Amino acid sequence: MTPERSAPEDDRRFMGEAIRVSRTHTGLTDTNPSVGCVIVNGGEIVGSAVTAIGGRPHAETQAIAIAGDRTRGATAYVTLEPCAHWGRTPPCANALVDAGIARVVVAVTDPDPRVAGQGLKILSDAGITVETGLMEEEGRRALAGYLMRQTSSRPYVTLKLAVSADGMLGRRGEEIAITGAEVREEVHHLRAESDAILVGIGTVLSDDPELTVRITGLEDRSPVRIVLDRDGRFPLTSRLAQTSDIVPVIVANIRDMANETGHEPVHDASCRCGHHDHSEEAKARLTPINHLEVSNLGALLKTLATRGLSTLLVEGGATVASAFLAQDLVDRIVLYVSDTIVGEGGLESPLTPSDIPASFTFLGSATVGADRRYEYERSA
Repeated sequence: MTPERSAPEDDRRFMGEAIRVSRTHTGLTDTNPSVGCVIVNGGEIVGSAVTAIGGRPHAETQAIAIAGDRTRGATAYVTLEPCAHWGRTPPCANALVDAGIARVVVAVTDPDPRVAGQGLKILSDAGITVETGLMEEEGRRALAGYLMRQTSSRPYVTLKLAVSADGMLGRRGEEIAITGAEVREEVHHLRAESDAILVGIGTVLSDDPELTVRITGLEDRSPVRIVLDRDGRFPLTSRLAQTSDIVPVIVANIRDMANETGHEPVHDASCRCGHHDHSEEAKARLTPINHLEVSNLGALLKTLATRGLSTLLVEGGATVASAFLAQDLVDRIVLYVSDTIVGEGGLESPLTPSDIPASFTFLGSATVGADRRYEYERSA
């Protein structure tokens, strides 16, 4: 069967739609990648799907079911190479063959050794025209967490910082809002797309954050919460502890990391989160909290990957951010910069838009309410 050909600009448009669709389930597909598949026949999208919540069914089989008889002779645009291995369901590559697809366009080949070109081979051996690499950079960005876990055995790390006009993250001993409500809502969306979120114990003691997603309709997308706590000071009456039966909490002791709270605005005597309250009453309100002890941040990330976590959002504080940067464990930087002046007693940010490491590429900036977002990605 001669495959239907599309103009290059149409190919990009349809692949762009597949990538857009893939992002709708980012962070919701367990250890499987969130893949988008768009089936086109006669210049019209006849089937479109994303990997289901929980990881199955895959995008291709859903799109085929939607397209029905119009799958035959059509082109499938897929963000990741169709799988070639048998699991709880047959391989997607075989499903595309059986459905009569004439042409498959793939953005990114799959590094999973169970696939790694085998999906493409199944398609081409069946006489299907196969093209790869269309909008690969955009596809890799959408699949960043999955690809990082497959190739480096660790999650993809995004560092988020809110920085004042004078380069501060806050003020020592005092909670201060750096950015506005629009940024706070956008950060909740960042959390919703992440498998896990991490802060230091200093942030917990000073701010008592909940670190959940608090946007109507997205509450069930809150990430696993991780706290770096070298000295066992995680308070049982903190919001994190009190909600650990709803959203998991991991308290991690990184043995070779300097005490993070030495550079954080800690309220040792009057923290409202109940510093060192280990009373029986407090314990009775808690479900078990996971504790980890690892040698370094790299080991922590590898442990998280073995638990199926593909993306990590690092939110604070200054020393934690500095440690991730120093150990070259940051893949993406998101800076929110405001017009706020913190002044004397400010906690200096390890990064501002004027001193981003040379290993990062500027992706762009945008206005978010009264503030501005700057985004950077580790250079290939």
